Amino acid sequence: MNDFKLDETGDLLIVNGDFVITDATLQHQEHIILAQKGEYKEYPEIGVGISNMLNDENPRDIITQIRRNFEYDGMEVKQLDFNPEGDIIIDAPYGDL
Repeated sequence: MNDFKLDETGDLLIVNGDFVITDATLQHQEHIILAQKGEYKEYPEIGVGISNMLNDENPRDIITQIRRNFEYDGMEVKQLDFNPEGDIIIDAPYGDL
């Protein structure tokens, strides 16, 4: 999904006086994972709130919440799991819009 590109501080990236447009799927995924429910006023159900889940007794709950949120946002979740090091592996492009 194309959207405005953000820089490393989260501000709009401007090059030569113009906004940069890019495939922002990874940006959207990051924002959804970090956001708390209710942060997006137009879509209050979006948000995993991963910072609240870091010491969760069942880490599979994190995967379940990410999957639900990605699908709610229109992504087609092809792969979503932990690798042996504990990193989250994501393959979830946006479906036909």
